[in-house]
Amino acid sequence: MDIGTHLFTLFRGQLVGTDSQGNRYYRAKSWKPAPGSLRKERRWVIYKGTKEASRIPAEWHAWLHATTQLPLTPNPIKTWQKEHLSNQTGSAGAYLPPGHDLMGGLRAKAGSDYQSWQPG
Repeated sequence: MDIGTHLFTLFRGQLVGTDSQGNRYYRAKSWKPAPGSLRKERRWVIYKGTKEASRIPAEWHAWLHATTQLPLTPNPIKTWQKEHLSNQTGSAGAYLPPGHDLMGGLRAKAGSDYQSWQPG
């Protein structure tokens, strides 16, 4: 975090909460909407570790974008759900479909169950 963000958060930020990854969420301390104003409340996140937007859980994403007034309560992880994984694009963990050049460039032949439409 740079010094400007740190000072702004220290003097003008009010901690709202943290998520399971240690990211901290803030709102402006003295925000009051003017009558008839369409201005939204200023909200921001201080990341713990890498600054990666895909690390924000859904309940905090909704709050950051002013979809909800209060952060949503996180749903407990169901047995069929996986733990959140940040965006893997460009890393060794990125998904490469069959036939991708880095996967050998070969894929299984298409089945014969497809027939293209022929005008009547």
